[in-house]
Amino acid sequence: MRSHTLIRTAAVLVAAAGLAGGTAAAAPVHESASHQSAHDWPQRLVDRSPDLVQPKALTVDRSIGARRAAQEVRLAQQLYTFWNTGQQRYLDAAVSPQFRDNTLPPGRPQGPSGPLFASKNFRAAVPDLTCELSDVLISGDKITARLVFRGHFTGTFDGVRGQGQRVEFNAIDIQHVGTDRITEDWHIEDNATLLAQLGVHS
Repeated sequence: MRSHTLIRTAAVLVAAAGLAGGTAAAAPVHESASHQSAHDWPQRLVDRSPDLVQPKALTVDRSIGARRAAQEVRLAQQLYTFWNTGQQRYLDAAVSPQFRDNTLPPGRPQGPSGPLFASKNFRAAVPDLTCELSDVLISGDKITARLVFRGHFTGTFDGVRGQGQRVEFNAIDIQHVGTDRITEDWHIEDNATLLAQLGVHS
């Protein structure tokens, strides 16, 4: 299936890029052109606004140009700031009204309302949920991101009341960028780890 192929491709791209969870706050950038100083790119591409999540590691296909690359980096920052905060304004800035989820889980509405639905329900279980933007790979009109979600299960999930246990799990997303916003995505989450931490059986 198309979504499975893209998810496998994302995993290969992340591994091939050597994105092993960098920790430098300066978001090191690896480029396809050796003559361009890697140290110049973070300042040009990453929006340093204090309200936006900052990528821990960033790999960019320089052939798309600095303007387009910066646009895609900012869209990634806005989208994952939404997941980090639950605030709809960041989602609205990042995704198109025609946004489509190509790996839509059962029970989640299609379109931009889907992430809102998911965030609200997740935060009912994990109110202090955060989203770390661990790795970002910009290639053409695609954004591939490795995410780490963290928090504490103090709410309720599937009828189970949390006891404050720590939650930490990974996810990988592929976002397709249109003219000015994200138009579709594919995503996979480590649900087995999440459900085990919540004490809920699938």
